[in-house]
Amino acid sequence: MPTDIEIARSVTPHPITDIAAGLGLRPEQIRPYGHDAAKISPEVLETERQRPGRPRLVLVSAITPTPAGEGKTTTSIGLAMGLERLGQSTCLALREPSLGPSFGMKGGAAGGGRSQVIPMDRINLHFTGDFHAITSANNLLSALIDNHVYFGKGDSVIDPRRILWRRVMDMNDRALRNVIVGLGGVSNSVPHESSFTSPWHPR
Repeated sequence: MPTDIEIARSVTPHPITDIAAGLGLRPEQIRPYGHDAAKISPEVLETERQRPGRPRLVLVSAITPTPAGEGKTTTSIGLAMGLERLGQSTCLALREPSLGPSFGMKGGAAGGGRSQVIPMDRINLHFTGDFHAITSANNLLSALIDNHVYFGKGDSVIDPRRILWRRVMDMNDRALRNVIVGLGGVSNSVPHESSFTSPWHPR
């Protein structure tokens, strides 16, 4: 059986401009990232809210999957396909789909086997760069906190044992969930416990 990446790369995606046009979006309302991905301008959402007969949202949440693996993702895709078959203009948003078990193959954050969100490799490796920007901004604050602890300037003294602000990394690395930072002597900050979490995960 071919691997997830082999299956993903065997498919030729439709141009994102064609997909956007199918949703009634004009070229100036999207920001393409290559030929098969794009961001939608926030102004589009405000315009759609004011339009007569505006779109309706169906949220699929908190479903216990069947023993075969069908759950929220399978239900969401089924609803979208059904609405499309009824002639409705449908857009589906999936968060960390995992349809792989239903097809006998467990996948990553973009699904698995022949049920994947593509381009799978780009989705798992930064995609549009948003997550990278989030991690950089978050970890800059982590560095500022540790710098303040190290120099101890001013009246606000931070107890390194009570720092709750975590570092983030867009990678599921079990070894970095809990770490000791600040090792290396007096010139390398104050040793204390810290941790890494995912940039999309609530604190």
